[in-house]
Amino acid sequence: MASTDANNVLVDGEDTEVLDDGTRSILMGIISQLSKGMDLHRVTLPTFVLEPRSMLERITDFMSHPELIAKANQIQDPVERFVAVTRYYLSGWHIKPKGVKKPYNPILGEHFRSQWKFPDGTEAFYVAEQVSHHPPISAYYYASPENNISILGDLLPKSKFLGNSAATLMQGEIKVSFTNRPGEDYIITMPNVYARGILFGTMLMELGDVASVKCAKLDLVCSLEFKVKGFFSGSYNGIAGKIKRISTGETLYEISGKWSDEIIIKKGLKKEVFFDAKTAVICPKIIAPEEQLEENESRRLWSKLTAALKVNNQDLATIEKSKIEDAQRAKRKEGEAKGHVHGLRYFEPNQSGGFDIKLKK
Repeated sequence: MASTDANNVLVDGEDTEVLDDGTRSILMGIISQLSKGMDLHRVTLPTFVLEPRSMLERITDFMSHPELIAKANQIQDPVERFVAVTRYYLSGWHIKPKGVKKPYNPILGEHFRSQWKFPDGTEAFYVAEQVSHHPPISAYYYASPENNISILGDLLPKSKFLGNSAATLMQGEIKVSFTNRPGEDYIITMPNVYARGILFGTMLMELGDVASVKCAKLDLVCSLEFKVKGFFSGSYNGIAGKIKRISTGETLYEISGKWSDEIIIKKGLKKEVFFDAKTAVICPKIIAPEEQLEENESRRLWSKLTAALKVNNQDLATIEKSKIEDAQRAKRKEGEAKGHVHGLRYFEPNQSGGFDIKLKK
């Protein structure tokens, strides 16, 4: 069912959330203590704004259509292969909770593991780890050896209060590599995330600003603009972009549409559907049962909070969330007092300021 926002523009009901008076008054009480531009990372948010999963699991949404990246590597034409990688990147944004929900902030040392089994008998696996607490950095690695696919990334979200909105500035980058094509690395950046209507109006999430897909070896770049709706005009979830040759600036393709619906690609006068979120089928990930998970694996670590959120028991959710955060603070304080340095399990810092996966030799 559709509704209208504060400017009387039609909004998809699946994307919006209307808070009751009690819930909004709690949020208003927290916001009244903030100043514009303030970093929200240290602010304790009420549990009703939480999506019942960790950010380490949220990242797997970008692996929801693995057939797209597998098919990309099978394309021999380098330009068309680049186009296919861009399609894969754009396929991950449509998966999101209703309204404005924020995944759990992972604690230092938390990790998440999953795998996928594909119809052709091949497999893929994923591991993510919270490698830093201040600043909060999540590192992740996805690989499908039989398909020669490797994806390495790190995410450093910085949240800011903007008045009736909150922004999450998505720092970090993704490197997509085909291991059978040495040096052909696709470096990808992400748009920022905006939570709208937190003081008045309808609460919803928007993606905004610019992102890019770049492959230096192929001399190609796709510059993307995620469009936020203007105050008086425009629509939600718009996207526009161009695929160009880096050396000459020549435009090869143009991209338009909505990342939550249908995306169109145009070459000259020819247009076709690039990706259709409404008909796309998500490939399910496989996760071990909770009793088989380690204590610091996301689903087991946050299981009591998740269970409370799913039955809308906000009081219990607050208690369970505080238990984990208090234990994390106590452990960190004890470690600092003893001069202990947290050791990373799956990743290691690299010379460029990011993180590499620790591969067994």
